[in-house]
Amino acid sequence: MPFYHLVLIALIQGITEFLPVSSSGHLILLPSLTKLGDQGALIDVAAHIGTLFAVIIYFWIDVKQVLKAVPKVLRGQFTSPAARLLIALTFATIPVICVGAILKVTGLSETMRSISVIGWAMLIFGLLLYFVDQRTTLHRELKTLTLPDAIKLGLWQAIALIPGTSRSGITITGALWAGFTRKEAARISMLMSIPTIVASGSLTSFDLIGGHVPLRDISIVILFSFVSALLALSLMMRLLNTISYTPYVVYRVFLGSVLIVLGYTNVLGF
Repeated sequence: MPFYHLVLIALIQGITEFLPVSSSGHLILLPSLTKLGDQGALIDVAAHIGTLFAVIIYFWIDVKQVLKAVPKVLRGQFTSPAARLLIALTFATIPVICVGAILKVTGLSETMRSISVIGWAMLIFGLLLYFVDQRTTLHRELKTLTLPDAIKLGLWQAIALIPGTSRSGITITGALWAGFTRKEAARISMLMSIPTIVASGSLTSFDLIGGHVPLRDISIVILFSFVSALLALSLMMRLLNTISYTPYVVYRVFLGSVLIVLGYTNVLGF
């Protein structure tokens, strides 16, 4: 693949993965809007590896504590905060794995990859984020996360399999609904992304066994997606000290409205 195409994919994935604007929706739109060829599953996996490294590094303190809790949980010790967080993240990942497997086996995941579906998801779930962000009481911290909270957030996360929904956006919405502060809601969403990205990448990788691996291409994508994701994540977390999620909602409503019009009028051949 051309260098500029690889960099474009990596930047789109990196910038949008953790912002509540839907990375998958933007990647689906890329071939349609630019007439560039589909990047394929291998490049998608590489882009997700880059963003995975970014979120692990940014939240390394939390990740390190969770990793240390693994032996304790295996021994049946569930009382420490880190052990409870590990269990919560595990249960929060189960719904998206189950629903994702069903969509993949039935072929529904491909059916939903349309401009109109992305547009409606952008619009509807963007407005839901705004409504919840403005009307809920935000006071809870990560340490108050319970197993029922995790299961509910896992169900919210499964909705993100609809292209255009945004995994981070819908899980942030769910966390805000549960009363977590804006910054803690983002923190929970990002920690939930780690096992989800690992599970999604592993599932996709099974389809690539035995195929050609272009080391140059995947190296470029991993590097640029990592750097852009780390910068975007750092900026968002800092901005949450002073602003709400409204700027992302405005973007989603605008883009979603445009895509709905394009999807139903077929102006650009969508």
